[in-house]
Amino acid sequence: MPTRSVGPKGQVVIPKRMREALGLKPGVEIVLELRDKEIVIKKPEVNGSYAEHYITTSAPKLKKWVNIKELIEEEVDERVGLR
Repeated sequence: MPTRSVGPKGQVVIPKRMREALGLKPGVEIVLELRDKEIVIKKPEVNGSYAEHYITTSAPKLKKWVNIKELIEEEVDERVGLR
């Protein structure tokens, strides 16, 4: 079992093999659970659709909002040749 040191800000590096096994990439949210005297790391459960999960977890972090309907209409216009 690999051991890691806790950094001055409380950060711990998860070994690459473990990150890959859980599909953890930079920016992905995780759930930390304290069980007895152990810390358990797991991916959050997704309740409902993926879109609902994305909107509640990732959308607040977006730097700017886009109008999806407008983007789709522009794409359709370009493909049909109206523009």
